[in-house]
Amino acid sequence: MDTKFSTAIHMLILVSEAEQPMNSEQIATSVGTNASYIRKVAARLSRAGIIEGRRGVSGFSLLKAPSDISLLDVYRAVEETDDVHVFDIHQNPSDSCIVGKNIRPVLSGMFRHAEQVVEDELAGATLADCMARMRERIEKDERSSHRQEGVKQ
Repeated sequence: MDTKFSTAIHMLILVSEAEQPMNSEQIATSVGTNASYIRKVAARLSRAGIIEGRRGVSGFSLLKAPSDISLLDVYRAVEETDDVHVFDIHQNPSDSCIVGKNIRPVLSGMFRHAEQVVEDELAGATLADCMARMRERIEKDERSSHRQEGVKQ
């Protein structure tokens, strides 16, 4: 799997939390990529009705509340598929080998089950959940930083 999914979540949190609309250059700086890649991901999110960017207006905005955007919605938008796909099976196992002959059906069932678990988890998590976890982490880091400052004095 590539990084479009994590990039999209990063981007959506930025767009949601920004006081002013953020453009692709600003988002790219935070993500650590280039603006053209951000625009590619944004186009997929836009086609899925998750964000919008208007001509002549710099920046993107969410079209739904973060609590109404499941991570499965984001995954499906950026991967442009309805099915969660995490695992691939090698394509040319030998039919003359007992393992080669049976590996695909054995792994296919196991992999599909694991992918269903991932799909269920993504369906049950929202962008708002990611944002809440991020806020908790930021607050924890700030508390830790304040405690360390007090010890150093």
